[in-house]
Amino acid sequence: MLNFDIEKKFEKPVIGVDEVGRGPLAGPVVSCACIFFDYNLSKSDLEVFNDSKKLSKNRRMEALKVIFNLKKNKILNFSLGFSNVFEIDRLNIYEATKLSMLRAIKKLKINNSDIIIDGRMKLKFNENYCHDILKGDEKSITIAAASIIAKIHRDRYMSKIGIDYSVYDWKQNSGYGTRKHIEKIKKLGICIHHRKSFEPIKTLIHNL
Repeated sequence: MLNFDIEKKFEKPVIGVDEVGRGPLAGPVVSCACIFFDYNLSKSDLEVFNDSKKLSKNRRMEALKVIFNLKKNKILNFSLGFSNVFEIDRLNIYEATKLSMLRAIKKLKINNSDIIIDGRMKLKFNENYCHDILKGDEKSITIAAASIIAKIHRDRYMSKIGIDYSVYDWKQNSGYGTRKHIEKIKKLGICIHHRKSFEPIKTLIHNL
């Protein structure tokens, strides 16, 4: 079971950050910054948290209900940050991801804090480097909560914009390069939500 052991090592309040959407061929990268104001959660609340990639859709929704209940009771807060496809293509996905994380952190408006991030990423906020933690979403509840929120929000966003581009099946693949998605790109071309700097789109455009 995940816990707050990492968070308790810091004297300041801890913001956990994670992103979703670095790998897809379409859509934005979405980051979430999350902070808990109380680490004394019930066992039933603790049990719902895990790396979003390891949770089924139903389990993620159960976790989200707990998250919103905790937010309502002012036990936690969170904010979201985005980088769109134009920024991804202009900056590259690594820099665009950092930008989305900084936007999420700034929206929380909590300056005197320590920040922990999932994975290996050198991110600087208010002249201080954040603490990057390998597999942080499997170790920290704060990061796991951020990953769940970001995952659900991005999936919903892709489903929404996918209504006008149903041929690409974003409701099911969330913009990732599934075989069906790539086949449709090759047959019909791309739309404004596709990342032109990503393969195989980059090569397809070059060969036109």
